[in-house]
Amino acid sequence: MAYMHRIDTEELPTQVIIPVESTAGLQVAIGLAPVNMVANPKVNVPVLCNDYAEAVSLMGFCSDFKNYTLCQVIDANFNVFQNAPIILINVLDPKKHKKTYTKDNIPVVSGVATIEEYGILLDGLTVKAGGTAMTKNVDYITGFTTTGAVEITLLDTEKTADVTMIGVEGNILDPTMITKEDIIGGYNVSTGEETGLEVLRQVYPSTGYVPGIVLAPHWSKEVEVAATMAAKVKEINGIFEAMCVIDIDSEIYTTYTEAMTAKDDMGVVSRDAVLVWPKQKLGSKVYDGSVIWAAVTATTDVNNSDIPKKSPSNELSNMTATILEDGTEILLDNTRAAAINSKGIVTFINDNGWRVWGNNTAAYPTTTDPKDRWISCRRMMNWYRSHFILTYKQFVDDPTSYRLTEAVVDAENVYLNSLTSGGHIAGGEVQFREEDNPITSILNGQVIFYTKIAFWTPAEHITNTIEFDPALIQSALQGGE
Repeated sequence: MAYMHRIDTEELPTQVIIPVESTAGLQVAIGLAPVNMVANPKVNVPVLCNDYAEAVSLMGFCSDFKNYTLCQVIDANFNVFQNAPIILINVLDPKKHKKTYTKDNIPVVSGVATIEEYGILLDGLTVKAGGTAMTKNVDYITGFTTTGAVEITLLDTEKTADVTMIGVEGNILDPTMITKEDIIGGYNVSTGEETGLEVLRQVYPSTGYVPGIVLAPHWSKEVEVAATMAAKVKEINGIFEAMCVIDIDSEIYTTYTEAMTAKDDMGVVSRDAVLVWPKQKLGSKVYDGSVIWAAVTATTDVNNSDIPKKSPSNELSNMTATILEDGTEILLDNTRAAAINSKGIVTFINDNGWRVWGNNTAAYPTTTDPKDRWISCRRMMNWYRSHFILTYKQFVDDPTSYRLTEAVVDAENVYLNSLTSGGHIAGGEVQFREEDNPITSILNGQVIFYTKIAFWTPAEHITNTIEFDPALIQSALQGGE
């Protein structure tokens, strides 16, 4: 060691532990995307999308929201609400879910022929004029429109001279081949492949994001899918909790009284589930109710420092109508909407603009425990648990010393106090209690912290008691003398 005869300094790591926040309303959507439009289709893998252009480049986009359900999620979040990021899981495999496609007499207008059908696979597509095959990139080029149609642009060659009609042969995606089993998915023991909702497990390891809201537009109305969703959002990766949002089938349940019976028919009574009825529309675009609820919820979180303290109820949905599956418009007043809410179902009302209406999880009225009944409280609990895990996982496997427990208690109480002073929670405190941590547990590598926390419940019913007071008239008259 060198001989020291000088003044010196050194730095120690800062003892302040920076809280790690999870994206409270991060949406993970399972469904179908028009992946025929992208070069490297992603099938049964989580795809992180930060904006509209990225989502279109990775998943494709078309205006057929009914068949290509993930397009609803892309459009609602990036074009209507400007939410980001979102995670999409496409189950439509262009190698398997396709059928042959042939079409003749496609008119050529100003050198361009348009195939309006969605899902055309450009790879292997044959273009003919007068029964003679033309050569791609020599006689013509192909591309997609912003709505998902195919444009075939003829180049100036001998084969294209005076061509007014063309024909095509090839393959097209077949969304009808997808079943609820594909959405539910599973694990292949032989290949190790995970599909459908099973892929939810991959979200955090592959993206670093914790799922907040899980949805499966169109498909969640299936009883088996709904049950699987409610099960899969529990203990994701063994540690995280999320919410799922489930649609009630508005083709079967067409009135508000019928909708009130749907939960019993579906068997959804989970605190981790939100039931929504019916659909919503913006102009000609139709969205499943789950898509709008999730998008509104994510926006509400963003407007509240990315903390899910505020219920999405009474927030504008930015839609123009509420409809059934067949397009029939539904106009609920407060009385009927409240009746639906009483069954633990969320709906929409028009009150100076269409709004989400309902605060209860699907667990209500079976349970009235505030942390399980109120959507905002349930989401706050999930969010807080994720925060604690993400912030203090750095201490796992450290020596079980006073320094460790003090660091966690001090840092977390500072954080809880900041949440309280900011009005995000009613209060909270974390402790390291001796009675929870006997020496036998410490020797076995187990450390337990104890937290008391309270979230604000929604002011669902506000009343002003008004009394007519004749004395005020007398006082006014006397004052006028």
